[in-house]
Parts: sequence; structure tokens; C-alpha cells
Amino acid sequence: MKTVYLANEIIHSFLPIDERKVQNNWNAVRSSFTHKIIVLDDDPTGVQTVHGISVYTDWDEDTIEQGFREEGQMFFILTNSRAFTSKETEQVHRDIAQRVENISAKLGKPYLIISRGDSTLRGHYPLETEVLRSTIEENSGSKVDGEVILPFFKEGGRLTVDNTHFVQQGDVLVPAGNTEFAKDRTFGYSKSHLGEWIEEKTKGTYRKEDVTYISLTTLRSLDYEEIVRQLLQVNNFGKVVVNAIEEADVRIFTTALLHAILKGKRFIFRTAAAFTKVVGDISSRPLLSREELISEGNDNGGLIIVGSHVQKTTDQLNELKTLSSLHFIEFDAHLVLNKEAFKAEVERVRLEAERKVGAGITTVIFTKRERLDLGVGMEEQELKLSVEISDAVTSIVRNFSVRPNYLIAKGGITSSDVGTKGLCVKRATVAGQIAPGIPVWKTGEESTFPHIPYVIFPGNVGAITTLRDVVVTLESK
Repeated sequence: MKTVYLANEIIHSFLPIDERKVQNNWNAVRSSFTHKIIVLDDDPTGVQTVHGISVYTDWDEDTIEQGFREEGQMFFILTNSRAFTSKETEQVHRDIAQRVENISAKLGKPYLIISRGDSTLRGHYPLETEVLRSTIEENSGSKVDGEVILPFFKEGGRLTVDNTHFVQQGDVLVPAGNTEFAKDRTFGYSKSHLGEWIEEKTKGTYRKEDVTYISLTTLRSLDYEEIVRQLLQVNNFGKVVVNAIEEADVRIFTTALLHAILKGKRFIFRTAAAFTKVVGDISSRPLLSREELISEGNDNGGLIIVGSHVQKTTDQLNELKTLSSLHFIEFDAHLVLNKEAFKAEVERVRLEAERKVGAGITTVIFTKRERLDLGVGMEEQELKLSVEISDAVTSIVRNFSVRPNYLIAKGGITSSDVGTKGLCVKRATVAGQIAPGIPVWKTGEESTFPHIPYVIFPGNVGAITTLRDVVVTLESK
């Protein structure tokens, strides 16, 4: 197999899709599917593909019941578990699964649960879905037949071909295991073939030979019967890997999946954002404009928080610095090792940012670009320090005395913490995307700044110019 592919070469090497036929087949089964769809998001970027959907930032029993009782079929729970320790993640997912199962039984409403993970394969896998499975089985008395792995996310250039997951870089598709994301200090991996990745992450509990693979050839042949047959044979929490290079591939698979579910099969899902849009039957909509987001009458500047340390974010930050109208403040996060100096640094940054935003100047607060490195074997300690740093950044937002015109947070964990601990959002509505893969919340009445447009910018999405382009859109009058 080739190490890399040209993206266009791959897309044009498979049978074209008859979109009309795919849509007709989808429509024929979708109306019969009435399960409540619950998406557990390990950071807030999982709403990238949806709009008009509620996002809840806690998982109390009353909150989950509110989601079940909503008129809409789908709701998100933001766990932000990628910032958690393994122990914390296990407890959160056990609590959620138990409450979901209880409320489902109470209301007589079946459900489908999705663990929305990173399209570059980072996160607490297989821990999260294993805990969901065991808790659901303990509380329901029924078995979960399988787990669907579907990390395809076209907007971010994440394609799965020949069972191998790729990340698009320019015109080239690079195997995910050869990217910087695979070198993540907490969630690293080495395999790009998803069967091998499953074997690696489960430490051999599930072997690549035992994985069920849904091929692009089968999908493009519209062989629904074959896909249903494959799904009906899955048991004992067997793994199902879905290849996809276009959203229509996901729709073809999901059509067959719903037939299998209606025949009694039960699955848990570990997917990126594309699957949530398709299974939730969410329509596409144009990118959001400034006029849809910014209310006239507020002459203050915007506030931009940059926390992600992936190279793409640093490159995007450097490109943003070419906008001379913005003010930039570096936050020295390494001072976290000196508590008094760190406290003083937080105060300095907040006061300077307040002055500038109040004067109508959009201000960018960015953390020191060098990652704090405590050495080998110190990953859990580094994670705890990163939480302290994130808490400090979010306190700047929470205590901010000036209402910004808009707020952008760069990075998955950063944007989650800014949303929940800084803006104190309990429930938000997803407005849509301001750029491909970049969602916007409208904050709830209870938040620090009610009804503010909050742009959630993943660390690993967009071209070098995308952050700059988003800011230009919001600044243009």
C-alpha cells in the first residue's frame, strides 16, 4: 500500500455516487427511526456539522431528562473528557450511561448513544466506550452487539480508505499514524490501519482479523443487503470499521445501519462529527455571516483565546499576527510552577485585555507556544498542570469586566473550558459554522455574556489562513 495518496486521486478512483438514489433509500428508512440520539462530546468541536441543536454542559439526571423531553431528536452533552484523567473519565461515563438508561426506561424511549471523538484518533479510547457498554448492559439486561468506528470528517480532511485513516495535508493524504497527532503525549498511537489501531489501543483484546470492515466498494455499489448482513453478524461488542471519503458514504452506511437496528441489533459509536450530522438527519446550511452573529450597538472589541499547541494552531496564530488592527498578549503558562508569579501573570493579562477590548480593539490572548515538559513518565502530572493553566485562562474570561463583541477560543480543551468555566454556559444552541469545521454557539441566558457568539475553533482544523479569515469576517463592518 502506498504511504501517501493524492486526495483528488483517491476521490476519483471509486465509483461515483448516485446522490438521488442514496437520498431516496435514506428517506425510506429514516422516518421509522425514532430513537433519541445522545452525543457525548469529548470536547466542544463535535457540533461542527450541526445547527439548531442543544448542547448541555452538565450531565445531571434532570439535564439528561430535559434533553430526552426536547422536541428535537438529538442533543449533545459536552463532557470535555479529553481533559480528564482516566479515572475521572471512567466515572463520568458510568454516571451518564446509568442515568441515560434509567431515563430511557422511565420515559419508554429507546436511544442511540454516540461517543464523539477526535477525527485524528486522540482521546480516551477504548475506555469511554467500554465503560458505556458495561454500564448499559448492567442496567438494561441486554447486550450491546458491536461498536462502530467512523472517524471520517471531510471538512477537516480526515478520510478512511482501504481501512486506513488519513489526514489531508495540502493535496496529500498522510496516514494518521505518521502525523503530529499520533505523537500526542497523552493519547499517542502508531497505527494508521484502523484494525491495527484497534488492536493497538485495546492491547490485543480485539484483533484486526476479527474486525468487520465496510469497504468503499460495497458502499459505492449501494449493496445495502451486504452491509446489513455484515452488521447482523456482529456480536460480543465486535468492532465495525467504516471507510468513507464523502458524506454520501456515511449516509449509505447509516441507511443499512438503521435497517440492522430496526431488526434488533444494538451498537455504540465512536465517530467524528460527520456521522452525527447524518444519523441526526441535520440539513446543510450556508456558512454564518457577520450580520447573523454580531449585534449592532456594541463598540467593544472581540476577545480571542489561543490555547492549542499543535503546529497548525501556531501557524494560524502567526498568520493572525499579520492583522495590525489586533492587540496580542502572550500568557506565560510556564509560571504555573510558581504559584504567586502565576497569579500575578493572570491578573496582568486580564487587566491589559480589558483595557484594549473596552477601547474597541480586538485582543488575542495566547499561551506560550512551548509545551510544558516535565519529562518521561510524567504525563498525568502534566495533564493536571494543564488543567490549572486552563482554569487560569477561563478565570480571565469569567472575571472579564467588559462584554466582548464576540469570543473565539482556539483548541478543543481550551474552548470547552472557556465555554463551561469562563462563559459559564449550561445550555447553548449551535448556530452553525462560520468556516468549514468551525462551529458557533449562541450562549444561554445564564452565561457570563448572554447571547454572545462563541466561536469554537478546533486546534487541528483549517488552513494556515483560516483563523485570520474568521476574524476578518467578524471584524468587517
